[in-house]
Amino acid sequence: MDIITTIKYVFLGLLQGLTEPIPVSSSGHLVIARELFGIEASGLSFEIFLNTASLIAILVVYRKDIISILQNLWRFVFKGARDNDAVTDFKYTICLIIATIPVGVAGLLLKDVIGDNISVGFVGVMLLFTGLALWFIKNKRGEKRDGDITVKDSIIVGLSQCIALTPGISRSGATLVGSIAVGLSQKNALRFVFLLYIPVSLGTALLSVGDIVNDPNMNTLWLAYLLAFIVTVIATYFAVKWLQNVMENGNLIYFAYYCFVLGAFSILYQLIWA
Repeated sequence: MDIITTIKYVFLGLLQGLTEPIPVSSSGHLVIARELFGIEASGLSFEIFLNTASLIAILVVYRKDIISILQNLWRFVFKGARDNDAVTDFKYTICLIIATIPVGVAGLLLKDVIGDNISVGFVGVMLLFTGLALWFIKNKRGEKRDGDITVKDSIIVGLSQCIALTPGISRSGATLVGSIAVGLSQKNALRFVFLLYIPVSLGTALLSVGDIVNDPNMNTLWLAYLLAFIVTVIATYFAVKWLQNVMENGNLIYFAYYCFVLGAFSILYQLIWA
């Protein structure tokens, strides 16, 4: 393993970490980067490996929320607590579970269909769709809070997440659009999006342990994988913090502009250079 190869994989880790939380499609960015830098990473194991790194960072960022929800769930289920916090977090957890079901089912059904044979041009088209979706909800300011989420809202957000199984469609972007479209405030939408990411990513990681362990590149590129993993954790942490600040200032529209530019570039690259 040479130093250039290691640098390339670390760069992919940095790219994953920076783009996973924000609504610009991390999977699409990885497809583009692999094409531009000629990195051969067969299968989805490396991408799932990096997604697991992003999961760790998100767990750290939202650790207080997670602990609070778990404590209130414990009180509701085992202590019989029926105060506002216990009831709200119980309903909130049910909504998270409901929102997770559609993508879980779709992921299992489409596991053998979704692969890494995606062209840069296709990613470009999907990025344009992501940009358009962000554009349409740019001025929407919902008022729903955590306790206002309904089963119907959860189903809509869950279905929107299924769309993100396609490289180039941002998972955080799709679920943000879905959450804001059903009336959640931007702050509460962002919280729901990242808490929803946890069971989906954790389930994907657990189901893919065998693929990651048996990755043919693991024996020769273990150091590159490890460094990429560490970089992804750090980059994801700071990217989430940055996105929180962007959402507070109502600047979601800038991600739409970015998707338009990168999408157009990807399509032109496919037509002219690929």
